[in-house]
Amino acid sequence: MTRVSIVGASGYVGGELLRLLLRHPQIEIAQATSERRAGQFVHGAHPNLRGYTQLRFSTLATLAPCDVLILALPHGHAARQIERFAELAPRIIDCSADFRLDDAESYARWYGDEHPNPEWLSRFVYGLPEINRERITTARYVSGVGCNATAVNLALLPLARAGALDVARPIVAEVKVGSSEGGDEPNVGSHHPERSHVVRSYAPVGHRHTAEVRQALGIEEIHLSITAVELVRGALATCHTWLREPLTDRDLWRIYRSVYGDEPFVRIVKERSGVYRLPEPKILAGSNLADVGWALDEQSGRVVAIAAIDNLQKGAAGTAIQCLNLIHGWPETTGLETIGLHPV
Repeated sequence: MTRVSIVGASGYVGGELLRLLLRHPQIEIAQATSERRAGQFVHGAHPNLRGYTQLRFSTLATLAPCDVLILALPHGHAARQIERFAELAPRIIDCSADFRLDDAESYARWYGDEHPNPEWLSRFVYGLPEINRERITTARYVSGVGCNATAVNLALLPLARAGALDVARPIVAEVKVGSSEGGDEPNVGSHHPERSHVVRSYAPVGHRHTAEVRQALGIEEIHLSITAVELVRGALATCHTWLREPLTDRDLWRIYRSVYGDEPFVRIVKERSGVYRLPEPKILAGSNLADVGWALDEQSGRVVAIAAIDNLQKGAAGTAIQCLNLIHGWPETTGLETIGLHPV
């Protein structure tokens, strides 16, 4: 059994990691840390785990060597302690934004501070398997992915790879997100009377995940706009793009199938009829699946590319475990076979 410890395990991403790894046939969870809940049972923070484990939260000070460390700390914390973490485990998967970007200048621009450990940026491999599978397989250090960035990246990846986009025209990606993106620390905006029933544009410009998308797709003129909606889990990216040359719906089917035809966690969803004829995050809750689709206006050459994910799964913990499987040469779907719920 491979011994895995989770650092920062009391938050929502930490809870998802625990839920998935407790049923993973190759994994033993060694420790789960939380400074504010040290000594308490993990099911106190994650009541869905009651009866599945008697594990208690430990402190960072008592963190012992293990085979893999998965870091689920708030942004900025992993980078400041990365040398210590590297001494405790030969492989690290970091779920924060600390090591997603390739260069310190881009990090400072989008995150507002100098990177605490810029020499470590080049040691981490960006952890979206659909883009970086081969590099992840041989990596020691893997970064997490941004949930909003993942939805946009998966929506646009086939079009970008095929060179089908008119990159001289801006691409605008509107991402509608659930409340769990805000984490488990309450604030004024997450107070139920303020958050319930909203359609709130909280980052219409300048969202940090824009840098991640531009880096992953190699396209500069991509702009994200984020809207909070009445949803707990889920993100829906609606990306407005223009084609470089005329294409038909059949052409787009060929382009998307060429990229996602063999992907274990990406489904092409474009039906002629029905309520769920295009991607919808509601039916992906609890699964590591991403549904992608599109709508084409042949007269104008406009394509609206769409992707839906569970932000805590494919947008965080599920993708981290995909990377864990790839690093160890296990089947990529191990521990991630959960089917989404319907109805929710």
